Amino acid sequence: MRGYGQVTTKQHLRGAFIRWAIVLVPAVLMLGILSGRLANSGYGNPWFDALAKPAFMPPGWAFGLVWTLLYIMMGFAIALIVAAQGAKRRGRAIALFVVQLALNLAWSPLFFAAHRVSAALVLILVLIVLAGVTLLAFARIRPVAGTLMLPYLAWLLFAATLNFAIDRANPNAETLAPGSARTQINR
Repeated sequence: MRGYGQVTTKQHLRGAFIRWAIVLVPAVLMLGILSGRLANSGYGNPWFDALAKPAFMPPGWAFGLVWTLLYIMMGFAIALIVAAQGAKRRGRAIALFVVQLALNLAWSPLFFAAHRVSAALVLILVLIVLAGVTLLAFARIRPVAGTLMLPYLAWLLFAATLNFAIDRANPNAETLAPGSARTQINR
C-alpha cells in the first residue's frame, strides 16, 4: 500500500498546484497589465515618446509580449511554491515574492506616470536584488519554480540597462512636459 500513498500524494500535490495556478497565474498577469495601463506605459505616452531612447530599445510590441510571458511564468512559479505545503521556508519565499511583485508593479507608475526616471532606476536595482533572492528561495523549495523566475531576472537586468540609458540621455526627463517636442522650428 506504500506505493498507493505516494501516488495519492503526487496527485494531491498536482491538484493543489493546478488549483493555485488557476487563481495565481491570471492574478499576477492582471496585476501587471493593470499597473501598466494605469501608468500609460510604453509608446503612445506623449512624455515617453518625447524621450531620447537608446539604439537597442526594442519595439513597443515586444514589451507587451515579453511582460505577458514573464507574468504568466511568475504566476506558475508562485503557484508551485504556494502548493508546496509543509515545505521549509515556504512562507518566507511567498513573502519575498509578494514584496518583489509590489516593487515590480510600482515601477511603471514611477517611471511612466510620475516621470521619475532616476528613482525608477533605483527601484529596479532593488527589484533585481529581491527577484534574485526570491529566485533562490524558490529554487530551494521547487527547482522548477526557480527556473521559471530566471527569464524574469534576465529581463529585469535588460530593463535596468534601458532605464539607465534613458536616464543618461534625458537628464531633464522629470521636468519634460508631457507631449513637449524636442525639435525647434526655425522661422
